[in-house]
Amino acid sequence: MHLVLVDWLRILCGIWLIPHLFGKGLHYNKAALTFDAAGFKPGKLFVGITMAMEAVAAIGMTFSIYPRIAAAFGALVLLGAGYAVVKINGPNWRWQKRGPEYPVFWALICLLTAIV
Repeated sequence: MHLVLVDWLRILCGIWLIPHLFGKGLHYNKAALTFDAAGFKPGKLFVGITMAMEAVAAIGMTFSIYPRIAAAFGALVLLGAGYAVVKINGPNWRWQKRGPEYPVFWALICLLTAIV
């Protein structure tokens, strides 16, 4: 029973990456400025790398294609997002104060699905 729940969790984590992927694509230049502000330079290169990693993670986690590797890619992207949030907004934890709580939690869930 718990494997079915973990499968659903993995699929949801993969699907939830899709809006982030499209958001970066639709606002590529703005995303590049955000990446630059977080210290990921050149920003446009890092946006492209992140989009590729998100696509691999979204497809792999959603359709169970090398799901452990896909989940690791997703976790890496999300931990990078958590780092960027702290770098830009300061060391606040909670999302209400623009902290990294959400991407860190999501990264941990991706890692959990990779381990189980």
